[in-house]
Parts: sequence; C-alpha cells; structure tokens
Amino acid sequence: MLDADFFRRWMTAAASSIDQEASRLTALDSAIGDADHGSNMQRGFAAVVTALEKEAPDTPGGVLTLAGRKLISTVGGASGPLYGTLLRRAGKALGDDVQVSEAQLAEALRAGVDGVRALGGAAPGDKTMLDALIPAVDALGDGFPAARAAAEEGAVATTPLLARKGRASYLGERSIGHQDPGATSSALLIAALAKTAEVSGE
Repeated sequence: MLDADFFRRWMTAAASSIDQEASRLTALDSAIGDADHGSNMQRGFAAVVTALEKEAPDTPGGVLTLAGRKLISTVGGASGPLYGTLLRRAGKALGDDVQVSEAQLAEALRAGVDGVRALGGAAPGDKTMLDALIPAVDALGDGFPAARAAAEEGAVATTPLLARKGRASYLGERSIGHQDPGATSSALLIAALAKTAEVSGE
C-alpha cells in the first residue's frame, strides 16, 4: 500500500529528475516549441516541493491535488494546465484514503489522463505527452518498471510523428524527426514513480 509519504517522495524525485534534465527538455522544445519547457517544468516542480514541505498533506490524494494546483499556478504555457489537470484529477480520484493500492493509483492516473485528453483535445499519435502517459497507465497493471519502460518507449516513438496538437503542430512536417518534449517530461514523471517504488521496495 502507498501512503502520503510515498507520494511526496515521488514528487520530490520528479522535481530532481526534471532539474537534471531541464536543459535537454529545453533543447527538445527549442526544435519544435518555445524553448521554455525545461525551465517551466523546473520552476513548477520546485514550487511543488516547496508547497509540500509547508503543507504536508496526509493523504495520497491530497499530495497530488496540491501538486497539480501548484503546477497550474507556476508553469507557463499549456504545460501547467495539462500537468496540473493530470495530477489534480488523479488526486481527486484517490479521494481521502490514507493508503492506496497500486491498482487504485493506476485507475487514478487513468482519470488524470482522461482529463488531459479532454482539456487538450489530443489523441494517441498526435505527438504529445499522451503518447508517453497512455502506454504507461496501460502497463501499470504489470508493475512500476513496466510503466516506466512503456513511457520511455512512447516518448521516443514520438520522434517520427507529425505533430497535430500544440505549438509543434504549427510547424507541419518540420515537426517530424524531433522527440516531443511533453512526452519526454511525462516519461521522467513516470520514471520517478518507478524509482520511488523501487527504493520503497514496492
């Protein structure tokens, strides 16, 4: 079972990973976006960690809801609302339980992904964060390592795709050949989850 401390450590691990990979995310975004995805995500997750240190919610749902709220208020562009919706919807789906199962987390993340789909209007194959998140959620039933691998494979698989949503879609065929930064940061989020579970012995 996963408690609030597990979710806090997940968000902290995600912040650390995004901090380390910020320059790569920005480089990816400079090719097909506004060249600010790395710095935006870095700022957002730093704010999440600070907020969690101050408020320390005592339920998994509370941790994700707070994290989502902070991302919406601190991350610029489309990423803030999309990531914020992912985590807030997942937090709401988890409710007030003090501990949740891996199966509950999988269903909650699916609710979050559905929220992202509704907000952004994207579908699988549109070269967005969904191309990493949907395979990850689908694989979560097979364990955290499987979700991590699926997310990373999904992110890499965006490289040959034509962008149909977001800033990259304005480039048309010039978006082909570049890995999507949103899918890449989403894979980092799932990898941080898997790492947290590994350290926790889950």
